[in-house]
Amino acid sequence: MNLTLSPEVAEARAQGRALVALESTIITHGMPYPQNLETARKVEAQVRAKGAVPATIAVLNGDVCVGLTDDQLSELAQAKDVMKVSRADIAVCVAQGATGATTVAATMICAHLAGISVFATGGIGGVHRGAEDSFDISADLREFSLTPVTVVCAGAKAILDLPKTLEVLETLGAPVIGYGCDSLPAFWSRGSDLPVPLRADSAAQIAAAHKTRAAMGLDGGQVVANPIPVSAEIPAAEINPIIETALAEADAQGIAAKDVTPFLLQRIFELTEGRSLASNIELVLNNARLAAEIAQELTK
Repeated sequence: MNLTLSPEVAEARAQGRALVALESTIITHGMPYPQNLETARKVEAQVRAKGAVPATIAVLNGDVCVGLTDDQLSELAQAKDVMKVSRADIAVCVAQGATGATTVAATMICAHLAGISVFATGGIGGVHRGAEDSFDISADLREFSLTPVTVVCAGAKAILDLPKTLEVLETLGAPVIGYGCDSLPAFWSRGSDLPVPLRADSAAQIAAAHKTRAAMGLDGGQVVANPIPVSAEIPAAEINPIIETALAEADAQGIAAKDVTPFLLQRIFELTEGRSLASNIELVLNNARLAAEIAQELTK
């Protein structure tokens, strides 16, 4: 396996500087071009502004790349037929010399291989609605029980079954920490009717929990649920009916497996006239800022 660090990431690791991993499916499968490239650059800029170094992760022609140059970012943002890789298929992608964008699970795996402990994303995967019949549960959840990376997100994507997602995370022994909040953030909405299991009010507290898990020999990482900024929120009462409409359309069209999330996000984008994408961008930027603060604390 070829693990390639960008010059910026290699230098930062050699100097013991704070590093923040970033996924690439948000670039290839989450947003249209050119918004995806603009957002990727903005997210990296937010990490740098907080004194950390961004490491966007992707598989490029069979190489696991930790940190992408601007040219590589641009090429990936415009690439077609990019694999969406998770734990199950990342090794095949690498072995076949293919190009793949990393999901939450795959990004955690690659970040850990590169010695990076903090990762910022939008929303994690989880238990899909109707999973009692389809068994559609994201591999992201099990990854939290296996790989010691702290993942900053705006909760699980609101298109999912949030109560079941929390139950599975609890079963797997994965800590879910609300950042300055007592109810579980729901992606586009700051809160939900679900209490968050744990709470932390500072990056230092989250970093301390990460270090303590390692010291106690506990496997796995942490979910840090960071509410979307107030100015970017779409309240649950407004977004939930739109989600239900998109879900009904997906069911009627027989959309399944890895195609579900991209389809739903696209339909919600259309039904909100682009507002969902604007909110999505803001919550990712917000998560990048917090992740950089946590990474800084871990280097102390």
